[in-house]
Amino acid sequence: MKTLTQFGRRVVLGGLVALPVFVTSVAQADDAADAIVKQADPARGGGLAGIAWNIRLVSSGSDDATDGDRDLMVKANTTESVAETLSPVRFRGTKLLQADKNMWLTRPGLSKPIPISPRQRLSGLAANGDIAATNYANDYNATLLREEAVGGEACYVLDLVAKSHSATYDRITYWVSKQRHVALQAQFLAVSGKLLKSATFEYGNTIQADGKAIPFISRMTITDSLTPARTVMDYSNVQAQNIPRSAFDVGSLQ
Repeated sequence: MKTLTQFGRRVVLGGLVALPVFVTSVAQADDAADAIVKQADPARGGGLAGIAWNIRLVSSGSDDATDGDRDLMVKANTTESVAETLSPVRFRGTKLLQADKNMWLTRPGLSKPIPISPRQRLSGLAANGDIAATNYANDYNATLLREEAVGGEACYVLDLVAKSHSATYDRITYWVSKQRHVALQAQFLAVSGKLLKSATFEYGNTIQADGKAIPFISRMTITDSLTPARTVMDYSNVQAQNIPRSAFDVGSLQ
């Protein structure tokens, strides 16, 4: 007859054998989730060698809605982006530079660029970080939660947790199309898990990258979780192009 001690040893030894297999499978799942996010980034300007586009930003449903109307020109490379305000006149020439997980602002009259947070509100419901190129693969750790359909399209649903406070949001629930490898919607959350706002994404633009045509975002619609406020960002004049490194030099912003 086997003693309880002998049985206990077998359980422990079995656990020691199984544990590395479990740890490996978890690591593989996390790698797969990160890969899904990385595939979705280029359609929102992230990870591309050189690209430029215009944004028309319009807000509604709040007392300061008219403050949300703005036109911007954005240029980006693999890890950096700079956005310049074209209108209204009072904001013309304002620039937001995102580089190395940092962000700076400059505008006519400032003696030098000032560091800012990507979490600060730019206009309407749009944060500074919403205007920059999306590099979620660099800024967040991803975990695959489940699969479900959005508008009849099969999606991966991912939990994104910010790697640092320099990310635009603490946490994001992210729906990525399994077939098209683009994000269809997102929920932006506080650390506590409280829903702050949501967004949907449309892809009416196409660009050439690495010798192939890929979809590029044409509209991002952001809605508040508690009020009727919403901000619509329309993307146009999307062009893959070589952008000089000096465009992303904080010393050259002025």
